[in-house]
Amino acid sequence: MKILVPSNVPFDLTVDVEGVDAVGYVMREEIPAAHVDAEAIVTWASPQRVMDDAARRLTNLRWVQTLNAGPDQALATGFAPEVVISSGRSLHDATVAEHTLALLLASVRRIDRTLEAQRRHAWDRDLGREQARDEQAFTLHGAHVVIWGFGSIAARLTPLLEALGAHVTGVASSGGERYGRPVVGQDRLGELLPTTDVLISLLPATAATHHALDASVLALLPARARFVNAGRGTTVDEAALAEALRSGSIAGAALDVTETEPLPADSALWDTPHLILTPHVAGGRPQGASAFVTAQVRRWREGGAAALENVVAR
Repeated sequence: MKILVPSNVPFDLTVDVEGVDAVGYVMREEIPAAHVDAEAIVTWASPQRVMDDAARRLTNLRWVQTLNAGPDQALATGFAPEVVISSGRSLHDATVAEHTLALLLASVRRIDRTLEAQRRHAWDRDLGREQARDEQAFTLHGAHVVIWGFGSIAARLTPLLEALGAHVTGVASSGGERYGRPVVGQDRLGELLPTTDVLISLLPATAATHHALDASVLALLPARARFVNAGRGTTVDEAALAEALRSGSIAGAALDVTETEPLPADSALWDTPHLILTPHVAGGRPQGASAFVTAQVRRWREGGAAALENVVAR
């Protein structure tokens, strides 16, 4: 079995399985002609043109393993229907959970405001007075946090929020239990929003989630609410969010992802008040990628697609 593995990643990605020929390729270059007979490929940060080229030329391909938590790029590539796609879910749980919490705390504690004051060499005395007047607005203690898109990242994030005194409600496509925690179905989101202090989106990019956060959803949130997106940028109607922040219909937001990346220089988001932006860095490098891929290859060798973890429905 020949599997193509990125050779230019800044972390160890060794795959040492008997009977498997792991061949390195450069993620930003087309697959060399000598290796278009590969049966499997590991992807992470390849541009779409390389992915599309692989789909056309790797005619023996049977399996795509992406190191991304979200498999949207692999799904959008024209791989043959019989090609199995598996995601890197779990490889980014810790880092995305940490970054989401950092964004949330920065928004709640008004770190964006104090950094702006620091640049002006100004001591923001009003901030302390505002904290004294409003018991709830500057803390997660006692806050109702709704996590929209309750997967493995949400499962990692929830106990961190609870440790700070927040009450967490998970929302998934259907009600039931996820990762040992009760969740409510998407159809009940509207009931939750009027009592929500923080709405966190960890939604994947699908046709069903496109602009899921729109003006109608924002209108159900109270004025004290804050929104954090560490899922995918296409799930947010950015014009509606910017208007909600400008009008004060919600208190603040923080985005690690945007619909167009890099964010265009003329985007209104740059100057939208009460908004924190980070450049899609929540996940960073996949944690434990080498061990995960090696285990996946062994599963494939022993039981084929049925034995793999994180297989994505197509």
